[in-house]
Amino acid sequence: MPFTPKLAQAKTSIFSIMSALAKKHNAINLSQGFPNFKSDQSLINGVSRAMNSGYNQYAPMAGIIELRTAISQKFERLYNSSYHPETEITVTAGATQAIFTIISTFIKPNDEVIIFKPAYDCYEPAVEVNGGKVIAIALEATLYRINWQTVKNSINANTKMIIINTPHNPSGTVKSKADMVKLQTLTSGTDIIVLSDEVYEHMIFDGEQHQSVCLFPELKQRSFITASFGKTFHNTGWKVGYCCAPAELMDAYRNIHQFIVFSVHHPTQKALANYLAKPDHYLKISDFYQQKRDRFLELIEPSRFKYTPSQGTYYQVLDFSEITQEYDVDFAKRLTITNGIAAIPLSVFNDNNQDDSVLRFCFAKTDETLKSAADILNII
Repeated sequence: MPFTPKLAQAKTSIFSIMSALAKKHNAINLSQGFPNFKSDQSLINGVSRAMNSGYNQYAPMAGIIELRTAISQKFERLYNSSYHPETEITVTAGATQAIFTIISTFIKPNDEVIIFKPAYDCYEPAVEVNGGKVIAIALEATLYRINWQTVKNSINANTKMIIINTPHNPSGTVKSKADMVKLQTLTSGTDIIVLSDEVYEHMIFDGEQHQSVCLFPELKQRSFITASFGKTFHNTGWKVGYCCAPAELMDAYRNIHQFIVFSVHHPTQKALANYLAKPDHYLKISDFYQQKRDRFLELIEPSRFKYTPSQGTYYQVLDFSEITQEYDVDFAKRLTITNGIAAIPLSVFNDNNQDDSVLRFCFAKTDETLKSAADILNII
């Protein structure tokens, strides 16, 4: 008797494909979104101290109260918006686990979930494995804006959830206040849940303010926020994040969370709680990455790539339409194999693999790596 897995048609992640290709050909890897520099040594030392102090058994299911309190205080400081540390914040095994658990908590067979493409590739499989139906709405390249009339036309009695992501991976764009007001208006008076992926909230440039769902009171009441300490503090391998939501939604979330991971690495939570006590540890991150973005764009100025400077995240999208008419996946592979630099083609995140002749490059790298990458890009 043949087995029938739920995601029989799921393909290997483009991140795995490009990183493996980069390793095989000893290429500079600007594809997968991880820094190649270490996180703050004081944070690393904090994890070691916590382990040596005996914090090596299960943490509370929702996360240690010191960390949840520190997260709550961060929201009050940044957004003048509160989440109760006991009932409205849960520490997670990274943002992706939080996203999967939120979807698993609320999406039933035939429920419809609106997502905006290009989209981070974990959203759609999580919906499908729970029997839901993805309603994909294309962001309008090259500015990747939402057509809110299309969203309005897509909402019906089966619409259960809308997933947004700002700052946006893979495009590096950010949602405006007007975008969030439109989302709030469209979901008002409905039972639609909003899942707001805000893992890059501390990487937003040129004086812009991150438009978190928590800034919009009515929208906040129906929304989850997911966030990532791994992205924020340069340690993606630690896989620690959190989610926030009103108590009623969070109570339902925890009913599922407890059976997926139960709890998250205890000593890391202790270290993060102490680290967050100094707000500069997250307040200075936008400036840090804007300098990285500016340096990367300065270095590739002689190249034939076209671009609009990234508004947030640590990614820069480059338009290669004046270089080649190749399919973006083929071009990305050729760059890796022949030229020694790996990037992510955006068509894999689009509905029907729409190819806009753009690649995503991660600039969360040392200046030396960015210089080496630019030397390659400038002669292509």
